[in-house]
Amino acid sequence: MPSVAEFVAYLERFAPLALAADWDNVGLLLGDPTSSAERVLTCLTITPDVVAEAVAEKVGLIVAHHPILFKGAKRLTTATPEGQLLLPLFRAGIAVYSPHTAFDNCPGGINDGLATRLSLTNICPLRAKESRRECKLVVFVPDADLDKVSDAIFNAGGGVIGQYRECSFRLAGTGTFFGTEATNPAVGQKGRRESVNEWRLEVVVPEARITGVIAAVRSAHSYEEPAFDVYPLRPMSSGGEGRIGELPAPMSLQAFATLVKQALHAATVQFVGPVTKPVQRVAIACGAAGEFLTDAKRATADVFLTGEVRFHDCLSAEQSGIGIVLPGHYATERPGIEDLAVRLQSEFPDATIWASRRECEPLRVV
Repeated sequence: MPSVAEFVAYLERFAPLALAADWDNVGLLLGDPTSSAERVLTCLTITPDVVAEAVAEKVGLIVAHHPILFKGAKRLTTATPEGQLLLPLFRAGIAVYSPHTAFDNCPGGINDGLATRLSLTNICPLRAKESRRECKLVVFVPDADLDKVSDAIFNAGGGVIGQYRECSFRLAGTGTFFGTEATNPAVGQKGRRESVNEWRLEVVVPEARITGVIAAVRSAHSYEEPAFDVYPLRPMSSGGEGRIGELPAPMSLQAFATLVKQALHAATVQFVGPVTKPVQRVAIACGAAGEFLTDAKRATADVFLTGEVRFHDCLSAEQSGIGIVLPGHYATERPGIEDLAVRLQSEFPDATIWASRRECEPLRVV
């Protein structure tokens, strides 16, 4: 049977934690990674009902979208709300993993799922995120130094591309030098031009690590003055937050709100804007994402779909002419939790995985 660590490894490949917001608390938050996870439950939020279900069903791992211990807790006892919620999980040996905003933003995550349910096309991030700044380091080394120098670069943090490490390109060639009387060449003689068989060794290095990698090259290289070049690389988009896309055909704002209600099985849907307003370009940010309203305006969206926003955001949207559709926090994120259970079941067929059967929308409609 799979272990908690195997689920963690898969979840971090599917929704890399680097995609999470800086303020978030994501990853394995409770439990032993070496323990078995024969039965796994996904949920939006860990509540007393979810805890009772997990304990009764002998679950080994809960994948909860919203993090536990999101704010600092000074103690976990039966006298504190946090302790009352989490101590039963601890006693039962149930681990908790939270992907939160990494799952919101990753390819195939919650925002992508919302866009797919609404049949949007030309989907791209609403708020693009640049990848970390990197450099291309080119070092020229004699054959005897090739492995020693490349190992030094790799150990210092160079040569990482995505999920691959020790990446490099090597091309054989000829180097020349003329050493003055003040030199002490490692190969050949000073006072004359020498030709040496060398390798052109290329690696990608994070900009933040380039100084340390160059120091490692100098330490491992046999030359007095190693020859190397550093080229800054243009940052590329590495995904981003939210999504924006287009409906197959324009429709009224009221018709779009109805579509959202049906697609997300929402009990109610609120919207801001004239009922007849034509909409086609749709911005999406799941949950409570009013801060993305400015991004939606900047992207010239006709309508912004999120779970909930502040009253003054509604007034701002009304004044600027962009529609808002609000099916509720739960309605925008629960479908993604159900999708995640299906995804995990496909990846781990020997485990039993389901979306919490006791979790439900906390808001009631009169």
